[in-house]
Amino acid sequence: MRTTVSIADPILTQAKDLARDRGQSLGQVIEQALRRELMATPAPVKRIELPTAGGGGVMPGVDLTSNRSMYEAMEGPGIPNVAF
Repeated sequence: MRTTVSIADPILTQAKDLARDRGQSLGQVIEQALRRELMATPAPVKRIELPTAGGGGVMPGVDLTSNRSMYEAMEGPGIPNVAF
């Protein structure tokens, strides 16, 4: 299939040089490069909606940047020998 694309001059020059060095056509080099790129691109991640309990957000006094603060909010204060 024929198509027209715009390719930056330096990239086109490199692709032509590569095609010449490999004894391939420019179309073959571009097709191989595009095929590799498409195979390397991961499939989009399907986002899932997680249920929430609703409410007014974070409990007062809980620091979301502190593991200890969140742990104490869940388990109670003064938990000994817990490394964060």
